[in-house]
Amino acid sequence: MPRIEYANNLTLGAYKAKFFPAPLDPITSNGISYHLKLESSSTLSDHDFDECLSLIANSSANDYASSSIGWSPKTKRREMKLPDLRYILLIRPYSPPAANHRIQGFLSFMLTYEDGYEVVYCYELHLAPALQRLGIGKQLMGVMEQVGMNAGVDKSMLTVFVKNQAASKFYEKLGYSTDDYSPEPRKLRNGTVKMPTYTILSKSLRDGPVHQETEEHG
Repeated sequence: MPRIEYANNLTLGAYKAKFFPAPLDPITSNGISYHLKLESSSTLSDHDFDECLSLIANSSANDYASSSIGWSPKTKRREMKLPDLRYILLIRPYSPPAANHRIQGFLSFMLTYEDGYEVVYCYELHLAPALQRLGIGKQLMGVMEQVGMNAGVDKSMLTVFVKNQAASKFYEKLGYSTDDYSPEPRKLRNGTVKMPTYTILSKSLRDGPVHQETEEHG
């Protein structure tokens, strides 16, 4: 079985045991240790799902709305339910399952194919305002990249809005650069140049050049 299909067919427990850094240490900020938990789109509770969606809406709805992608809660909900999507949740300590603001941040990602390459693709990275610019986003990205390396994929990829310069600089500091398949400016028939509203960034997870081969798993 191809590597990506093999990984995505694993149970959540087997996926975590095979690909996640062990142990999955808590993230500590200002003396508070936030628990990290892995979920899939099918195991994520309705409460945690809604809190993740709220984090997206609060931090990025305007960026979506002003882009060519557009903002639609219904569309975003559907995307968040994609079968192969995984979630790394940042959970407030001592919070029961239905507590408000239990989820203080999350990163969602997928092992998938992009333009013929095997990649780990970051779909969303969001943190509560009080936890931003404290190095937590970098730690979450590191966990995701380690999953990609453990799975043997070629590179890590993500999409960032052109207007979100702070996010672009953040990812650049982590070693990401514009991917070859990122959309380019388009010249319309009337001569107007239409600039893309988002950029696709990538980072190699291999020591050598990335390739497009597929490993089989029995």
